[in-house]
Amino acid sequence: ERVKNQPYVDLKRFHLGFHVGIHTQDLILTNSGIPTATGETLFAEIPSYSPGFSVGIIGNLYLSQFMNLRMTPTINFGDKKIRYKAAGVDEFYETSLRSNYLSLPLSLKVTSLRLNNVRPYILGGIYGAADLGRKKGNAVLLNSFDCGVEVGFGCDIYLPYFKLCPELKFSFGLIDLLKKDRSDLTDESLIVYTNALSKAKSRMISLVFNFE
Repeated sequence: ERVKNQPYVDLKRFHLGFHVGIHTQDLILTNSGIPTATGETLFAEIPSYSPGFSVGIIGNLYLSQFMNLRMTPTINFGDKKIRYKAAGVDEFYETSLRSNYLSLPLSLKVTSLRLNNVRPYILGGIYGAADLGRKKGNAVLLNSFDCGVEVGFGCDIYLPYFKLCPELKFSFGLIDLLKKDRSDLTDESLIVYTNALSKAKSRMISLVFNFE
C-alpha cells in the first residue's frame, strides 16, 4: 500500500466540482419513404461526426460508502450533419444542425473499493435537455426539449489537492425530436427534407474530465 492522498474526501456529505470534455452528437434517423413531387424517394444519413465541447458543474451527495447521487448541469456545444440522397443519383443535399444543449443529468454513481489512490466506478441515470441554439428555417428542425438515459464508467484518481476523474458516458434520447409542423419555413421547397423523415432520436458519446 501507498500513502493515500485526501483519505477522507469521499466522506463529505456534499461537495461541488466542475468538468470539461469533448463529445460527439448523433441522430438515429428513420426514413419515411414518402416520394417527392418528381417521384424520387430521399434517404437521410449522418455522413460524418464533428467533435463538440462540454462544460458544466458537479453537485455530489454522499449516500453510502459505495453510492453517491450526482447532479451535473452541462452545456454541450456541437452540431450534426444530415445528408439526403435519392437511389441511383450521385448528387446529394446536406444540412447542418448547430445545437447548444443545456443538459440536467441526475445519476447514481456506484464505486468500488479504493486501491491506494484510484477508485473505478460506474454510473447511470436520466437527463433532460433544452436546445438553446436552435435556428428556425433549416431544412430539418428538431424540438427544443429532449430527455433520455445515460450510462458510463470512469475512475477517481486522488491527487494531493483534488480528485481527477476521467469519465466516458453514453446518452440515449427516448423521444422523437423531429418537428413536423414547419410553418417557420420561408422556402417551401425545403419541406421535402422534413417529409423524408418520420422519426429522429438523439444519442451522444462524451469523454469528460471531472475536477472535484
